[in-house]
This record gives sequence, C-alpha cells and structure tokens, in this order.
Amino acid sequence: MTTKPRPRTSTRDPEDLARRLTVWLDLRLPGAKATGVTVPASNGMSSETLLFEIEHPEPPVRACALRLAADPSAYTVFPSYDLTRQYRTMRLVADRTDLPLPRVLWLEEDPGPLGAPFFVMERVEGRVPPDVMPYTYEGNWLHAATDTEREHLEAASVGLLARLHDQAPVSEADFLALPGDGDALHRHVESQRRYYDWVVDGLARSPLIEAAFDRLADLWPREPGTPVLNWGDARIGNVVYDGFDPVAVLDWEMAALAPREVDLGWAVYLHRFFQDLTAASGQPGLPAFLRRDRVEARYARLTGHIPRDMEFYTLYAALRHAIVMLRIAYRQVHFGEASVPADPDTLILHHGSLRALVQGRYWDAVR
Repeated sequence: MTTKPRPRTSTRDPEDLARRLTVWLDLRLPGAKATGVTVPASNGMSSETLLFEIEHPEPPVRACALRLAADPSAYTVFPSYDLTRQYRTMRLVADRTDLPLPRVLWLEEDPGPLGAPFFVMERVEGRVPPDVMPYTYEGNWLHAATDTEREHLEAASVGLLARLHDQAPVSEADFLALPGDGDALHRHVESQRRYYDWVVDGLARSPLIEAAFDRLADLWPREPGTPVLNWGDARIGNVVYDGFDPVAVLDWEMAALAPREVDLGWAVYLHRFFQDLTAASGQPGLPAFLRRDRVEARYARLTGHIPRDMEFYTLYAALRHAIVMLRIAYRQVHFGEASVPADPDTLILHHGSLRALVQGRYWDAVR
C-alpha cells in the first residue's frame, strides 16, 4: 500500500462540474450559487462526492455534499449506480430510526445537468477514520486515541448496527429486495456471483474467488434468519464522528435486505483487512479493536440476537471485498497503471487472508 500509486478516482473535470452545478442549483433555489466546490482527496472509486456551500439569503443548509453516480465511460467499479435507491434508503432510515443521517435535500434523476444522476445532502462536520493510510496505522487521530476512547467509539458503532437492524421497518423496504429466487441470503450471494461474472467478463478469472464461492456452499447456514435492512458498507470509515460519537452514517449504496450477519461479517472483516495490512508492514496496528468476539458479544447484548455462522459471513465479506479489489485492479490495468500478473489472484490485495478463510485456518491464527 505504501508503494503502489493510488488508483484514479475520477475522469471528470471539477471546474466543469462546478459551473454546471451552479446552473442546476439556481433552478432549484432561485438566486442561489454553489461556491467553494471541491472534490475531496478521499473521494471513492464508486459514486463521486462534491463538497460545496450554498450562497443564498435563506439556504436550507449552508454546507452540502453531493453524491454523483459514477461516469459510465470511466470503467466503473460497479455495473450500475441507482442513486434513487440510495436516496430512498437514506430517507427511510432517517425517518424510521434514530440513527444520525445527513439531511437529504434534493434528488436529481435526470443525467443531463451533471452527466449522471445525483443527490444533495447536508454536510456534517466531524472526523472520519481514514482509509489511506488506514486508521490502524500510526499517525492518525483514532490510532492516537486511548483504549477507553476507542472502546467508546467501538460500542457506539456496533450500536448503530443494532439500532438499524432492530428499528428499520422491512415492510417499507421492499425496494431493497434483490432480484432472484430463494430467500434473502441466496439472492444476496447470487447477486455477488453476477457481479463477479461481470468483473471477469473477457478477463482472467480468479481461482481463489471461485474456491471461496465453493466454500460458502459448504458452510451455508441451516437457518439464515429473518432478513433486516442491511447498511451494506457497514464500517467505521463510513461514519462521521464528533469526538468519538457517531454524528452521521454515510454510504448506503450497497444497502439490501439480508440476514443481520451480512452487516456484522462485513464490519468485522473490513477492520481485519486493515489490521492485516498494518501487521504485514511491521506495525502492531490495533489488534484489540473491533475484535470479532467483542463485536458479536456487544451486538448480542444490544439486540438479544446471538450472531451465528460467522465463519460463513466473514468469509462472505472477504469474498465480496475480493471481487471489488479485483475490479479495481482491472480498472488500473485499463488506465495503464498496472499490468495483469501470471497469477490473477495476486491482484487481490488480501489474497492471503481470503485463502486462509477458505481453508478454515484464518480465525485460529488471529485469536
């Protein structure tokens, strides 16, 4: 991670976006201007973010963030970007739970104004655990915190999942049901198979990812349980904190109906992904933070639901992440930033831990 160039995150012209945004904003709020338009350095590789302020005598809010669907001509990370679905999810969670979400202001489904659909929301001030370099590395606010402060943040963050799963009404979230046959878990996994097939279409396939799918079949839960509204990208890097308290839950593009453990497995493994990278670099990282046993026990206390089949769900999280990593690697190849090695599995940054999970020896090594 310290030597490879960071993959490009956009092919769009920020100045052109700023001009077009001002034109659009004036139609929504006559006389308003978009000022201070910036593209954050931490912009992701799926939907893009613009930050700006509304200049107007009576703005609904002053500081805004705009989520823009990926440029379809720029070798996107995902096959499609349904901003309406994300907007509806945020409105539902904000209205029907006590989770802190940014106020969503406008949805624009017409791709004309900015080249793709987008929505505008309030920008919440605070700090976010960094991804680059990860918060498990030295030199950032979360790593520098005390054990007590990190435990407070961990408890509050697991609490977000517990409250989301307990409070969000599934009866009002039919639009998040994934297509296909069978129960919610089968549909979720099959959606990932389709995503993988899309990623490798015309390119080298990954024997490791395919072995992980086979291993999932061996570990399949006997009773997946009643589906709940899953956040989808449930990790602390998608939360804004005031001190060590959550004040905004972000990035709902992967929300879906699924068993509770899909979110829990993702939260546990995505931390392990960063921790493993840090340990491999020779730093201790944060081995006591967001431990699987602690997350499971805390969630059980808060909800009364004892997480089960977590070997399946953490493997599934690592598999899902591997498909994303493979697509990002092939995107770098597309832009001339990398080349395809003899073993395509090595394009997956966490191929070692994924292989250990497939072989059933990962968790014994980290406990």
